[in-house]
Amino acid sequence: MPRPRGARTQVIGAAIAAVGLLAAAACGQVEDGGQGGGSGGAETRTLTVFAAASLTESFTTLKKRFETDNPGVTVEFNFGGSSELAQQINEGAPADVFASANPANMDLVADEGDAEGEPTVFAQNTLEIAVPPDNPADIQELDDLAAENTKVALCAAEVPCGSAAEKVMAETGVEITPVTEEEDVKAAMTKVELGEVDAALVYKTDVIAAGDKVKGIAFPESEHAVNDYPIAPLKDAPEADLAAEWIALTTSDTGTKVLTDAGFRAP
Repeated sequence: MPRPRGARTQVIGAAIAAVGLLAAAACGQVEDGGQGGGSGGAETRTLTVFAAASLTESFTTLKKRFETDNPGVTVEFNFGGSSELAQQINEGAPADVFASANPANMDLVADEGDAEGEPTVFAQNTLEIAVPPDNPADIQELDDLAAENTKVALCAAEVPCGSAAEKVMAETGVEITPVTEEEDVKAAMTKVELGEVDAALVYKTDVIAAGDKVKGIAFPESEHAVNDYPIAPLKDAPEADLAAEWIALTTSDTGTKVLTDAGFRAP
């Protein structure tokens, strides 16, 4: 038997009301960050850190601590050669913190007015000779890198590990002719790991990070070029308060232990 007209109207009205309640609930979930039922969800924020490639392992360790201490915060890195990072910052790349592998590239940022406040030196690094595990060229000291037919990788001169190598050569008179100049220290290390060169002048920290993929050879002349690592918040940082917290962690006892465990020196 057909349903009376009035009953049909009541059913349709109830259906419309139910749809309205569902829509309101969905809207409430969006406004509450997907949590629903109020304002209990953690705010999602991103801290962007531009850092020298040699800091990759240490900063990745500190990231875990920072994100644990700051629920809802994600730390994103841009690792690379300090000179390239400085250029990106000065060209307007959005970032909150810059950690350079030498003061010169930090100065490039500060001189353009893109650093906020005085940079803080938080670590130091020294060079080592990296060779393949079996050391086929039998390299034992810095002078061996100048031998004829020895294939050596250096960082480009504008990159901190490259400028450190240049300084060592100038101070010692040892002239090394590289077969390749790389854009950052990780790229130079890769040449050794792949067996494409007999040796590379890289940071001690990168030798440690590579584990058994390479062998490190310390040389006393490295003391002629000890690199200071400065860190600073950036002007107009989108997350200025988080930038300050990241720098505080990096320069804390916890940060210093992570860095020294990786082979850095405390400043």
